[in-house]
Amino acid sequence: MALKLIIDTDPGIDDAMAIFYAIAAPEIDLLGLTTVFGNVTTAKATRNALYLLEQAGIEIPVAEGLHRPRVLPAFPPSSAVHGAEGFGTLTVPAPRRHALAETAPEYLVRMAREHRGELVLCPIGPLTNIAAAMELDPSFCSNLKGMVVMGGSLRAGGNITPAAEANFYHDPHAADYVLRHGCHITLEGLDVTNRVICPRSFFADLASESPKMGGLLHVMADFYIDFYETVGKFSGCGMHDPSALVACLAPELFTTEPHVLRVTCAGDRSGEMITKTSANAQPVNVCTDVQAEAVKQNFFKIVAKLS
Repeated sequence: MALKLIIDTDPGIDDAMAIFYAIAAPEIDLLGLTTVFGNVTTAKATRNALYLLEQAGIEIPVAEGLHRPRVLPAFPPSSAVHGAEGFGTLTVPAPRRHALAETAPEYLVRMAREHRGELVLCPIGPLTNIAAAMELDPSFCSNLKGMVVMGGSLRAGGNITPAAEANFYHDPHAADYVLRHGCHITLEGLDVTNRVICPRSFFADLASESPKMGGLLHVMADFYIDFYETVGKFSGCGMHDPSALVACLAPELFTTEPHVLRVTCAGDRSGEMITKTSANAQPVNVCTDVQAEAVKQNFFKIVAKLS
């Protein structure tokens, strides 16, 4: 039976990679997308999600999420990393379809109830919608089969500040709430995603195998890799969000450790993930090691199937 999945996303170049992976994987039944701010505004995230689905030729629901963090003022989008519209230099036209009337938290709560014990949620942006869904329905997390979160950093430092990973930084209060009160969580953060690096040749080869969809990712990835090479961190781009989707299907490619986690919510270390010692708290399974080449091969093999 295919894995029932919803992605909470802020598309975003690597979000596009993750969404196309979920669409292409026969082992995934992608039920819908929910949108949030981060790489772009929430309104642009919704437009971009609808655009990606149109490009892939599928119609599944998109529910628009919250537009600002729980406590902090809104952050400017990450245009230096993802471009002004979210997909590098690409111009994104207005989509033909519209988002649901339901908000993302309402949609998530409803779907978790309808698919109790079967639905996996994969948030790859700030956790604002997830925290709101948990407040809306205290049984939300227990209704899920599991949650695979792209965010945080246990030992790898930050990627937006020296201490913080970007998704947690953009809403630290939401991240802290989810890690405090959630259950069945696997956290896939910079400790592993910084090791899954794909060069330009990877996306050129993908475009050769899948001219339309792989070609679209190739154009986006050029902008993304330009940023990584400009800051001098990698020769290629980190596969942050796609790695979380691979972890949903192939958890055996990742090594995890259980940790009780909190997130710093103020000061110059806001967004930093820290460990706590507590016998009563629910631990999170934190990915600490990865078979990086196998993850890249898994991603390539599946996305190359897209026409």
